Amino acid sequence: MNIVNVRRISQAFFLALFLWFCIAGTFGQEWWQLRGWPVNWFLQLDPLAALGTVLTTGTLYAGLSWAIGTIVATLFLGRFFCGWVCPFGSMHQAVGYLGRRAKPLSHSLKVNSHHPLQSIKYYLLLFLLAAASGSLLAAGIRIAWGVPLVIPVLAAGGIILAGVTARRFKAERKKAAGILLALVGAWTVLAFFFSVDRMLGASLLTGLLDPIPLVHRSVNLVLLPLADATFQKLSVSQRHTEGAWLIRSVFAGALLLNLVRPRFYCRFVCPLGALFGVISRYSVWRIGRTSGECTRCGVCDAGCEGACEPSSHVRIHECVLCMNCLNSCSHDLITFGTAPSASGQLVSPDMSRRGFVLTLVSGVAVVPAMRLGGYTAKNWNPVLIRPPGSLSEIDFLSRCIKCGQCMRVCPTNIIHPAGLQAGFEGLWTPVLNFRIGSSGCQMNCIACGHVCPTAAIRPISLDEKLGRNAFHEAGPVRLGTAFVDHGRCLPWAMDKPCIVCQENCPVSPKAIHVKEHFVTVRDGIRVVTAAAGPVLDTAGTPLKPGGLATGDYYLRFGNASEEQRHLIFENTERGIAVDPGFSPGPGISVGETVEIQVRLQRPQVDPDRCIGCGVCEHECPVSGKRAIRVTAENESRNRKHSLLL
Repeated sequence: MNIVNVRRISQAFFLALFLWFCIAGTFGQEWWQLRGWPVNWFLQLDPLAALGTVLTTGTLYAGLSWAIGTIVATLFLGRFFCGWVCPFGSMHQAVGYLGRRAKPLSHSLKVNSHHPLQSIKYYLLLFLLAAASGSLLAAGIRIAWGVPLVIPVLAAGGIILAGVTARRFKAERKKAAGILLALVGAWTVLAFFFSVDRMLGASLLTGLLDPIPLVHRSVNLVLLPLADATFQKLSVSQRHTEGAWLIRSVFAGALLLNLVRPRFYCRFVCPLGALFGVISRYSVWRIGRTSGECTRCGVCDAGCEGACEPSSHVRIHECVLCMNCLNSCSHDLITFGTAPSASGQLVSPDMSRRGFVLTLVSGVAVVPAMRLGGYTAKNWNPVLIRPPGSLSEIDFLSRCIKCGQCMRVCPTNIIHPAGLQAGFEGLWTPVLNFRIGSSGCQMNCIACGHVCPTAAIRPISLDEKLGRNAFHEAGPVRLGTAFVDHGRCLPWAMDKPCIVCQENCPVSPKAIHVKEHFVTVRDGIRVVTAAAGPVLDTAGTPLKPGGLATGDYYLRFGNASEEQRHLIFENTERGIAVDPGFSPGPGISVGETVEIQVRLQRPQVDPDRCIGCGVCEHECPVSGKRAIRVTAENESRNRKHSLLL
């Protein structure tokens, strides 16, 4: 079996395994559901997710330590993950193969030739990592303030720049040293005269373009719900995804671009591939030419998936180890070994000094710019309700990789990808929508925190969520608070009986209680025309037969006290039957007026007991904009959002 077929088998296996883990992410106890399957394994193998969270938080979450193995393997083999493991890469390769089938050699040579814009992905990688490093820079500034001569050794960006500059421009070492000193000097001035540590911030934006979270998000929130729409084996009802059109468009667009150039996303966009490209410059084994004389037939270049030009100076950082060149060379001039390529090799991406500096500065500056809207401060959005166990907003944005695992596992389908409610940095992060799903956040469900690969939603116990045992003093986890909209609530605004929210409140004692209030209905003042026992004939607007027999309507006589009412049992267009024990007696005469009153139980929310589970909002019979809605006020994760002193 040749090496290309082995690679295809590997790709098919890992793609099938990935899809299986997505299916197994279904909440339930069947063998094919979430019962110990390592559904986050591909995310945990992702070194970009691990590196990003290390930069934003200064810690490596235990589950992401798998990424160290990926890095070590890359140091030995090169970009094996891209060509042999990555499920998104396998999809790209399959679509690209279909697009160039039966095309002449000249076409393959054209689309698989190296393009200068392939360096874009390295700028994207640098930008995303710079955006994640603001907190480390700020921490360095705080340390530097206590050191004489405040020399920001903390200028991580400057040090990286110096290393790259010194390597790329060996003949201009003085110029490189000058650039380093200028950057350090500028940073020192900033540290002396400005509170740079308060200006800087870190945000984990890698998940927007990182292929592993991207493909998880696309499969979990778009492909599986579409596939299951008919059979509904993965869910008891149709699952919905708010903003699915954007996720679908990005996913479909990335795949269809392979018809223009094979592995378009991998070559031009993928920041994870760029990171592997940087690491692979130190790899022990690599593709290269032997010392034999090349015939320049171009067959190896025509099949190259990474456009790394194996017939000439091999671009090691672009090679995805597809092994097509090794398999197609009829002269056995291509090898995979430890010896350098006889025709020469390029190990570093083609990045300009100016582009490097601009990208680095832009990445560091983008987070403070995004937060000028105050979305993480006083201008926080109260409709942004995070899942139970979520960290405070800034810490949450420093960990969430937007993979959609929490959304996939939610049994009631209330966790959805955010739009721009939290600004651009909150795009596709999880937010609760109580209207779409099958209920609110279930009291005995903590699944989302236990599948989050980065602990942006920390794993909590049922005792902590419900405020039991050791967590009794802290109380239950609060997602927010429900508020009654008096302008839309049926008992408040329209004098219509309704206690749905109070009946469905799962908290004990209930967080929603009602206050009883009696109101005379429209056209409810009527004149008695006859009285026979408990049945009165009245004059006035015709009544709807049986419309008053719901147990909410009462009859009050004009000469009776305010508290004296009689429950209406039945009615016709003119007749009203009240309490069978009622006798009109001599005090009731023809021509006397009576009032038809409705008993309204107007809901009130107790903020001390409401946990913001959203069941009331979901069940509210006002089908449009709900009459009772949950907002993030009083949420546990941020005490500054508290309603009560």
